[in-house]
Order: sequence, then structure tokens, then C-alpha cells
Amino acid sequence: MHPVLFTFGALLIPSYGALAAAGVLLALLLAQRTARTAGVNPAQVWNVCVIALFAALVGSRLFLAAMNWRELKAHPMWMLGLATIHSPWLAGAGILIGGATAFAYMRWQHLPWMATLDALAAPLTIGLALEQVGALLAGAGFGTDAKVPWAVVYTHPLAHRWSGTPLGIAMHPVQAYAALAYAALAVLLLLGMPMRRQAGDLAGAALIGIGVSVYITEFWRDPEGRGPVLHGALDGPQVAAIVLVVVGGLVLIERKRAAGDGAFPPLRQPPPQQPRPVAGDPGGVAKMGHGTLDGPGAKDGDTDE
Repeated sequence: MHPVLFTFGALLIPSYGALAAAGVLLALLLAQRTARTAGVNPAQVWNVCVIALFAALVGSRLFLAAMNWRELKAHPMWMLGLATIHSPWLAGAGILIGGATAFAYMRWQHLPWMATLDALAAPLTIGLALEQVGALLAGAGFGTDAKVPWAVVYTHPLAHRWSGTPLGIAMHPVQAYAALAYAALAVLLLLGMPMRRQAGDLAGAALIGIGVSVYITEFWRDPEGRGPVLHGALDGPQVAAIVLVVVGGLVLIERKRAAGDGAFPPLRQPPPQQPRPVAGDPGGVAKMGHGTLDGPGAKDGDTDE
């Protein structure tokens, strides 16, 4: 395949980075439209995306540096290569850090978090689809050996150097399987947005769809470095996929919410409302009940009864 998308002289533009960046840009633009449909401020949704993305990128690299501090201390120049390292565990750390940062921002801004997640559901899956296309070109997250007619064979030395991809071996294009699944899910989410019954429907469906896609496609991914669980019956991404499906199912459950539309409760309670003066009587104050007036114009015993 093509780990290098194109070159400018001695400058190489990696396919994975270029397609991932295109996915982020397309997701940001699409989120502006879905935010209006979901009834959320598009500017606030833009801020959520940018802050979460920045936190995920920086946080995941700091996590990687912390886990390999001794090696980096002995070889400081390796710091320059941190941005080129890809692994499911590193991606998981970035997702957790970015998600936590996004929720903190939404709480701070009192955003309706279920509606905001609905607005982000389709853009997120579109971004994932393009990221997997980049992985297919670069050889990252490669598949198992295959004899199917659509198998892919990597021959570029940089595919092996950057992603550890075996060269000259026919493999399942599992990245294409995942990209097609994410793209189909994004289309369904966009079509279903006008038909959602309550805030959170699209977010829950997206979590379930992404979880199912990850769980199934992992059967065709090479297991090296993916963390065997239960003596190899599952791997790390499949466990994460099960968690996504469970969380998505909980989101879809019909429930009564104390705060309307899934909004976070306010951090500060509003001050109590002052009584409303009665028109035409500066000293009178309207009371709840039978319309009794307190003030200079009120007489003892004056009631509606």
C-alpha cells in the first residue's frame, strides 16, 4: 500500500496522519450542522471538539513518555518520534483523556450533555472511518493472514518501520472493514437525527454501533500488542467494545431526569425570586393564594372570601 501519501522534496507526508487530520476537519465541519439540528450552540460544540482533541493528543503523548521515561532519559532524541507511535492502548488513553476533558468543559459551560453527544455522534464516526482509511494505507493495525481475493500485501519499507507491518504477506484489509462499518453507522445516525425520541438516542446508538464494529473487526486484526484477555479469548479493544455497548444501552434506557434534556445541574443555585409589586400600588405586593394584598392600601379583614 502507500504509507507516504505524497512528498515535497525531502518532506514526507504520511498517509495515516493526513487522513486522520482530514477526518478531524470533516468531523468539525459536520458537527456545526448536527449541532443546529440537535438544538445546541455550534460554537460551543466546536470548542468541545477542539479542547477534547488537544487534550487527547497531548495527554496520550505525555502518558507514553511517562511509561517509557527511563528509555527516553537514556535516548532524548527518541522524543521526536513519539508522534509517530500508534497502538490501541495509546489510542485508548487518548480517548479517556479527551473524553474526560470534554465532559469537564460541558459541565463548566452548563451544556446539555446528552444533546451535545447526539450532535457529536455522526461526526465522530465519520472521523473514525477516515482514520481507518489512513491506517489501511499506512499498514497500521494490520490484519491476519488471508487467502481471500481482496487481501492486501504491503511492500513499502516504511510500512514495516513505522507500523511493524509484515511485508510480502497477504492479509485481511481489516481497516477497510472497520471504515465501511463506521461510514454506514454515520449515515444511519445522520438519517436518524430528525427522528430521535429523546436526547441521548443518537449517542447511545453510536456507542453500541462503534462497540459492535470494534468487537467484530478485532477477529481479523493481528493480535500482536493488543493485550490478550481471558487467556486469549478476547483482547483489550474487545473488552473496551463490550463496555461501549453496555454504556450505550444504558443511555438508551427510557428514564426520568431531574434536569431537562440531560443537562448537568447548575454549579450555583440561582438567587430566590423577589415578590412582584402590584401595578398601581407601590406598597402592595402580590401573594400566592386568593389574591391578598399587603401594603398601605390593604385593610384588616380584606379577603376574597
